[in-house]
Amino acid sequence: MSTDAFEAQALPAAVSPSRSVRRDRVLVVLVPLASVLAALVAWELVSRTGLISQRDLPAMSTAFQELWSLMTSRGFWVDYLETLRGWALGLAIATVLAVPIGILLGSSDFLGSAFRVPIEFLRPIPSAALIPVLFLTLGTNVKSEVFLAAFGAFWPLLVQTIYGVRDLDPVANDTGRSFGLGRAERLYRITLPSALPYIWTGLRIASTVALILAFTAELFMGTGGLGQRMNVAESFGLYDEVYALALAVGFLGIGIHFALSALERRILRWHPSQRVSTL
Repeated sequence: MSTDAFEAQALPAAVSPSRSVRRDRVLVVLVPLASVLAALVAWELVSRTGLISQRDLPAMSTAFQELWSLMTSRGFWVDYLETLRGWALGLAIATVLAVPIGILLGSSDFLGSAFRVPIEFLRPIPSAALIPVLFLTLGTNVKSEVFLAAFGAFWPLLVQTIYGVRDLDPVANDTGRSFGLGRAERLYRITLPSALPYIWTGLRIASTVALILAFTAELFMGTGGLGQRMNVAESFGLYDEVYALALAVGFLGIGIHFALSALERRILRWHPSQRVSTL
């Protein structure tokens, strides 16, 4: 077989994987987009055809128009930032507490066993069940909102950190010890990089929980934010505004998700899960 004929046969095999990667990237974008569009169209049809009364379920287009109208007012953005503040403070406090405690409990079998029962007792408690207690102690203010968000976000982040530390490859740890690395240096150079993917997974879960609970505190405790605005809108029967605010919270959650995902790709660019095949 001539060299030209061999190259002609080899060329499609070399190009095909590249085309496959590009196709996969396009599908990763198009499939979620198509599912969202399908859900929005179904929402519009269910409301417009009267399957569900538009008083109970305003049409999708009506909710988006109301959201656009809200976005032109200063009060909406003030409430939006207040919800964002409650989420950020709650998540920050949970992170500052959960990560060091998780590293400590994950590094020590004795401490892990000693605190296993309290953790398993407190972790399943619904955070919303603390609202009456917060009414009586901290009152209806931003402290209660932040506490509720921090309490809910603390547990998934703590558990993921413990799992990440315990999943450390013992060979890597023994290798570091054989090279004379001290406990602190092994923690910094070996344990934390190994546990970081687990910690980041916990952070993404905790961020969602913190947002839900910050909004819940505003909705039921009257602290300033989108939840309080929704409570007022529901009290006056402004259902278009209720659904518009629900969309606003959903978009905030999506924005947080994409921001954390972008940051994860940057921080964990060395991890196999973040590598993009170029074949």
